[in-house]
Amino acid sequence: MLDRLRDLAERAYRRHLRREIEDVPTHVAIIQDGNRRYAREHGDDAPDGHRAGAATTERVLDWCADLGVAELTLYAFSTENFERPDEELEPLFDLLEGKLREFADADRVHDQGVRVRAIGDIDRLPGRVRDAVDYAERRTADNDRFTLNVALAYGGRTELLDAATAIARDVDAGDLDPADVDVGTVEDRLYDRPVRDVDLIVRTGGDERTSNFLPWHANGNEAAVYFCAPYWPEFSEVEFLRAIRTYQSREESWRRDRADRAVALVRAVAEVEIVEARAVAGRLRDRLPAVDAGALRDAVPGEDSGPGAVEIETDSRRSDADEASTD
Repeated sequence: MLDRLRDLAERAYRRHLRREIEDVPTHVAIIQDGNRRYAREHGDDAPDGHRAGAATTERVLDWCADLGVAELTLYAFSTENFERPDEELEPLFDLLEGKLREFADADRVHDQGVRVRAIGDIDRLPGRVRDAVDYAERRTADNDRFTLNVALAYGGRTELLDAATAIARDVDAGDLDPADVDVGTVEDRLYDRPVRDVDLIVRTGGDERTSNFLPWHANGNEAAVYFCAPYWPEFSEVEFLRAIRTYQSREESWRRDRADRAVALVRAVAEVEIVEARAVAGRLRDRLPAVDAGALRDAVPGEDSGPGAVEIETDSRRSDADEASTD
């Protein structure tokens, strides 16, 4: 009975969150942390945690499709992961190989138009995993409605270092003018890069850091970040919707800030221009015939009773009053 009530409450809360969401990120990137800790807490080995996490990945793809997210990047295997013991790495490589092939052949993947792309130093992976990457990319190459980037043997610093090295090499060879190096030059030399900048990073497992993940595409775009406690195998749709809501709140705050800054800028420019115009008009008015002086008055906002004059004249009277009180 208690489980049923809990399930009803979660479904109701999920519907509430969905109603609140109006602004959906185009590109979400996820750091899938906590698989090994999940396994330990359940008395299992690390590979069991990774397999449980793979099931969560499939659910997240469905949630993205439902909400209209166009691109998802998953941090599946970092360069630091190579330091793990062989008894943990080999089952993980087996899982990656199997899931890539299984995913590439799944009907729902093609029904949803999912294209799979791997990013990272793929050459460092075992041959069987590289073959599975190639198979998944070829099988889904014609799909164009959703992009799934799988970060394998990926490290953000290494990616930027490799791009910088490639640029230096081209400059040294005379193939690139240093003056021509721009954002596009760097992006052309990143690992088969994500199509879009990252709007939202999600990290599970309780740690509040982005772990060298997509520094160019996420940090450069000032992506919103959502940290949550559940391990990746426990990551729920409610947590995913909370992450989307965090992105939406950040975007709304940014829009308000941008609007406030724009209004302040316009007001500052207007005040300077009007003050200068009035000063010039004042100096010229005494030197002009009465008829020309009247035309000059009409040309300066606040100098007549035309549109906008009331607000400006009110400001002028306030300034006069302030000057009088100062005297």
